[in-house]
Amino acid sequence: MTNSRYISTRGEAPALGFEDVLLAGLARDGGLYVPETWPQFSADDIRAMKDLSYPALAQKIMAPFIGDAIPAADLKALVEDAYATFDAPDVLPLKKIDDGEYLLELFHGPTLAFKDVAMQVLGRFFDYVLKKRGQRITIVGATSGDTGSAAIEACRDKAAIDIFMLHPHGRVSPVQEAQMTSVQAANVHNIAIEGTFDDCQDRVKDLFNDGDFRDRYNLSAVNSINWARVMAQIVYYFWAAVKLGAPDKPVAFSVPTGNFGNVFAGYGAMQMGLPIAKLVVGSNANDILARFFASGAMEMAGVVPTTSPSMDIQVSSNFERLLFDLVDRDGAACARVLTDFRKTGRFEVSADQLARARKVFAGARFDDAGTKEIIKQVHDATGELIDPHSAIGVGAARENPAPDGTPMVILATAHPAKFPDAVEDATGQRPSLPARLADLLDRPKRCQTLANDLDQLKRNIESTLA
Repeated sequence: MTNSRYISTRGEAPALGFEDVLLAGLARDGGLYVPETWPQFSADDIRAMKDLSYPALAQKIMAPFIGDAIPAADLKALVEDAYATFDAPDVLPLKKIDDGEYLLELFHGPTLAFKDVAMQVLGRFFDYVLKKRGQRITIVGATSGDTGSAAIEACRDKAAIDIFMLHPHGRVSPVQEAQMTSVQAANVHNIAIEGTFDDCQDRVKDLFNDGDFRDRYNLSAVNSINWARVMAQIVYYFWAAVKLGAPDKPVAFSVPTGNFGNVFAGYGAMQMGLPIAKLVVGSNANDILARFFASGAMEMAGVVPTTSPSMDIQVSSNFERLLFDLVDRDGAACARVLTDFRKTGRFEVSADQLARARKVFAGARFDDAGTKEIIKQVHDATGELIDPHSAIGVGAARENPAPDGTPMVILATAHPAKFPDAVEDATGQRPSLPARLADLLDRPKRCQTLANDLDQLKRNIESTLA
């Protein structure tokens, strides 16, 4: 096996192998890395996946992306160790909730959110590669809630890593905040930014785009701008699909979507040969993506707080990876569109490009009242408690049903106990945290609050690492 190559969506940064992409996160030209070519799995290859355990399937799907960077025996050990942290025996349970409708529960990891599925692997990959190279990195990330706790849990106490995680002050749930800020590891640094998630994300990109600062502190990223995150998320699309009859039967997926990384992983699975009939993008009131798939225009609006805070986003970073394909992988064209978008807050694709996107994607929008009603409906019909993000996935699936006979898999992205107020308001039932997290809200916290100011953020990182 050879090393896979990755190229930037903006066309100027050099192509890199897996190790360098893992450690770089964001490309030097401000773009995101994507595979130069997608690995391919035949119908027979996919058929042979049916009886694999989740760790074994993960190894098979990820190996062609990793190439020679991690030998097969080491990859097996890292992946098995990562998924041993999950509470569910089969890692990601698939539950039928209605005729042709299934919930894929992605929240049985250490922090009760889908981010753990990729992050537990990513933390181990970082540790492995850094030890091999004798290097140290500083991870900086932005979170709307779940990425932060998952990244911190994956990187805590790692000798070669310092992690700085930015979240919007007062705009994450109490459980999400406690999961991040209660970690007492010396290498973990939480920063609450006075602003929105988009502000946090912009400050992280600013840090990466400052070449001197980036090099001085060897910056890296763990949110979904890091290709390895998306790679690890591709696996569960194969996992669910083969359980429901792929490759001999197509499968549709509905994905509650904020930063577009989770649903882009489904798009990646399609490029690799998995027969996916449709990818439905579920949005809350911050509906820039639903509006795009309806009109072909991406237009920023103010971010409003909702009961599904992980989706309170207006600039979905990973959409850049899809845009790159829509402009026929022309990095210069992709860069022009996104530069103008930052200046004007708007861009529009051609009718042909929109038609191509719509062949794969559909969008739907639900406000808090609609989300509450879906939580209630699912509970009344099945007895299942679902969180607000997963509820939007259910609603989006029902607004955009799959073709007759095609199963629809809804990605259940967070444990309901992460958003207990919203769930209780809808059902009268307050979900409990697992016993291992029962005292979470009472644990001591470590966090600094900073203004939305790049220079102040830089000074904070510099003094912390001094």
